[in-house]
Amino acid sequence: MPSTSARPLRADAERTVRAILDAAERVLSDNPNATLEQIAEVAGVARTTVHRRFANREDLVRTMAITAWRRMDAAVDAARPQTAPPLVALHQATANVIQIKYGAAYALDRIDVSDPEVARIQANVFAKCDAAFARAQTEGVIAPDADLTWVRRVYLALITETVHGATELDTTTDPDALASRVIDTLLGGVGRGR
Repeated sequence: MPSTSARPLRADAERTVRAILDAAERVLSDNPNATLEQIAEVAGVARTTVHRRFANREDLVRTMAITAWRRMDAAVDAARPQTAPPLVALHQATANVIQIKYGAAYALDRIDVSDPEVARIQANVFAKCDAAFARAQTEGVIAPDADLTWVRRVYLALITETVHGATELDTTTDPDALASRVIDTLLGGVGRGR
């Protein structure tokens, strides 16, 4: 199984799994009742290949969600939150996560937060987020009296609304532009000051 196997997949098997996961996200986003056979067709693999890699539809969706959370974990690390200037790291992590969430919306909307592997990865991402906000607070980017747990909750809600609340009125899906909007709203709010 790609999500829990201790043994790494061969490069060709990994490409096949990636193709299946990408196809599943596209197909299931358009038709949540699509079959594994329809996913296999879009992925360009045999139906038996999908069934060999995933025990059932729930296993496939679980793997999709875990893969997305692993990618978000790596995306936060790629923003260098411990070493980059806080605003730079926060912007880059936000853009990275928005891009991943756009490409994995179906899976992330159906995630089972009680799944131990999902919970472990989420906790790791949230801990990195908390550390980045603590560093930003120490460096004066965030008010010294701000409740950082609340800051994280608002931040995550802004990202979720950015991805899931998109309407025809939105003028962009560019992750950098959207990250700027999230960060500006988080740090500046929408009012004229206190």
